[in-house]
Amino acid sequence: MRSARFRRTRRAGAVALVSALTLTALAACGTSSSNNGSGGSEGGESLDPAAPLDPKTKVTLTIDCMPPAAKAAELKEWKEDVAEFNKTYPGVTIEGRSTPGQCLEPPRFTAMLKAKSQPDVFYTYFTDLPQVLDNDGAADITAYVSDKSVPLLKDIDPNVLNSLKQDGKLYGLPTSNYTMGLLINRKLFQQAGLDPDAPPRTWEEVRTAAKKIAGLGKGIAGFGEYSAGNTGGWHFTAQMYSRGGEVVDASGNRAAFNNELGRQVAENLHAMRWQDDSMGKTQLLKWGDLQKQIATDKLGMFLAAPDDIAYMVQQLGASYENFGMGPIPGEKNTLAGGNNYMIKKGISGDKIKAAVAWLNFKNLTVGKGQFEWARTKADKLPVGVAQPNFWLNESKTKDDAARIQYATMPVANFKTFTDNSVPGKAEPPKAQEVYKVLDNVMSGILTNKDADVDKLLATAEAQVNQVLANQ
Repeated sequence: MRSARFRRTRRAGAVALVSALTLTALAACGTSSSNNGSGGSEGGESLDPAAPLDPKTKVTLTIDCMPPAAKAAELKEWKEDVAEFNKTYPGVTIEGRSTPGQCLEPPRFTAMLKAKSQPDVFYTYFTDLPQVLDNDGAADITAYVSDKSVPLLKDIDPNVLNSLKQDGKLYGLPTSNYTMGLLINRKLFQQAGLDPDAPPRTWEEVRTAAKKIAGLGKGIAGFGEYSAGNTGGWHFTAQMYSRGGEVVDASGNRAAFNNELGRQVAENLHAMRWQDDSMGKTQLLKWGDLQKQIATDKLGMFLAAPDDIAYMVQQLGASYENFGMGPIPGEKNTLAGGNNYMIKKGISGDKIKAAVAWLNFKNLTVGKGQFEWARTKADKLPVGVAQPNFWLNESKTKDDAARIQYATMPVANFKTFTDNSVPGKAEPPKAQEVYKVLDNVMSGILTNKDADVDKLLATAEAQVNQVLANQ
């Protein structure tokens, strides 16, 4: 679900941009100046989609989610990248668009798609593909993406690319990806006599460790969970995956959680909350609440994506040294997601080529753009977070080495996570609607000592089946 913040409600924190020559930061990210149809480029349009972009081509691209002025370092890097890109493609004018707050607020995003007012290059989450295609919003870029236009294409994790495909056609290029693991507070682990370099690897170990941490008193919870704002359902899904279960069956038409694995998830959390008293008394938590708790040494561990760490340091004043991470307990599968850029349907072929060229430079080149780690460190931005990392083969080796070389955090604290890869599974169809229903299971378990687990699961099953029937 969240590039991680709530891919979750919707994932924000994307890379965005502005022209090196005309820093036109418009207040709304929702209007487009592109030709909504044929539109040849000013330099004459190539008829061959596979041919590289002619450096003489003159086009203007509007691009979503420019870093706001408040993110001065990110905006500085964006401007630098546009200037560097324009050394090769001087005729491509990039107009960045910025929106206060989260770039991808669900109502704004949906309204933009329905009005066909998205920029030429617009930011989405992996789970947005069905909605975008239902609104006929994205160009099929299959013919434009090859090892000529994206030289490292063979080194991008195919599971990531498959998240952006439907019926074999490619509709986007990735910006970042994530998988969920177990984030821990190293200080509390040490105080409870636990080894912070060996986070729990099973749900039984989580329960045992949570009791020890809660035993420290002072209002400290051992383990935290969400149960509101769709985040409870998101984490219920992650826990089902971790045990080898599903939330929706292979057909995509039926709920698949009202079974023994679903009961294991529910009953374990109910026992931790009410028998062990290891989850704290404050419940109905949503994204942001657990981050605040663990950043202030009031929570021992919770399920998270690695980029939560950078958020807590940059936004909440926490210290990198205080956190560690292991794979998701159970380790059968983990919930995976991410974000990407799509290209507006109907713009000219040369605009599509220019967009692919920019996205390749900014997001898909080891050592450049978002992967220029020496610059990131110099700009006092985080280096060493385990994700995004969609690279394979030699590209992964090079990128991993650079992250370690320029790390601004103790990467050894996250070694258990990085050394124990767990297969990632995509979010279920109709994810947000399914999560909203499953919030009721989580809130029922965590707020009612006498909760009837079987009834909660059965009710949720019927409601999810209704959601899926309306696809």
